Amino acid sequence: MISSMLSDYERLIAYDGVEALEVLRRNQDVDILILDLNMPRMNGYEVLEAIRDDPAIKNIAPIILTNYGEIDSEIRGLELGAVDYIRKPLNLRSLRKRIELHANLIAAKKELVQHNFALEREVAARTKESILTRDATIRAMVSLLEVRNIESSNHTKRTQMMMSALCDYLKNIEPYSAILTETYISELCSTVPLHDIGKMGVPDRILLKPGKLTPDEFEVMKKHTTFGAEALKGEQGKNLNLSFIRTAVELIETHHEKFDGTGYPNGLSGMEIPLSGRLMAIVDVYDALVNERVYKPAIPHEQALEIIRSERGKHFDPSIADAFLQIEAQMQALQRHPHPR
Repeated sequence: MISSMLSDYERLIAYDGVEALEVLRRNQDVDILILDLNMPRMNGYEVLEAIRDDPAIKNIAPIILTNYGEIDSEIRGLELGAVDYIRKPLNLRSLRKRIELHANLIAAKKELVQHNFALEREVAARTKESILTRDATIRAMVSLLEVRNIESSNHTKRTQMMMSALCDYLKNIEPYSAILTETYISELCSTVPLHDIGKMGVPDRILLKPGKLTPDEFEVMKKHTTFGAEALKGEQGKNLNLSFIRTAVELIETHHEKFDGTGYPNGLSGMEIPLSGRLMAIVDVYDALVNERVYKPAIPHEQALEIIRSERGKHFDPSIADAFLQIEAQMQALQRHPHPR
């Protein structure tokens, strides 16, 4: 009867609940199911439960048929996933209007899903483009420093990989597991190349001096942290609220702070120092110790580890120093074979 009333719609017919599920699973593009609750072999409630539990057909919109006065049946059907009910005896105009309404809702939902999918693709493309632009800008800025000091390039690669290794270890340890998300680790590793960018403001006679700096020269060298942070702040202006920019400024400005408060430029101590600065401090110092500089020879790995142990709780955050020492063999290996993240 219902089939003949809806002859202008594309229809599939089943004679009981078991056959209905077989038809639906073979034809997963069905949008609306008109379902009688009283059927042989499998009643309408069981069909609704099966539809709800089957990911392949759970998006079908079931409309249940009930008799007048069966309020409990209507409620139970709706609780099991029916989107509407039609009471018997059937009214053709009411039936067609209900079908038209749900067909329009389904079409609108599909259009929204397609729109959101297209929007997500566009956002992903724009995000990728933005990240590529950002990284290209960072490489361009760092290359200006490398022109003056070729060691900066090697130092950047090594510290970037050590930062990645240290974060990957710490992210499984409290309290860092809640902080070191994949997004934040990516930000940290991307900002590492900028940590010494302020050295572009330091004169060559100090930056490239082959020996110990005088107290006055060291005061000028110390300014590279504020030079770099202020340059980024000034360039970005109101964009300082962006997470990546905040992380970059923090890392640049605080990577020479010390856990006991004797560092520079602001004499921060303990947890006053942002995590980015505390992490950068140890990888920066270790890399400087085991590699030759214009002002000093390289020292052996084991000797560098002894210095890190002695500076635990002084220069370095104790828990970060402990983590570094746990993966010291990996850090040593990265000195020989650094590969950017």
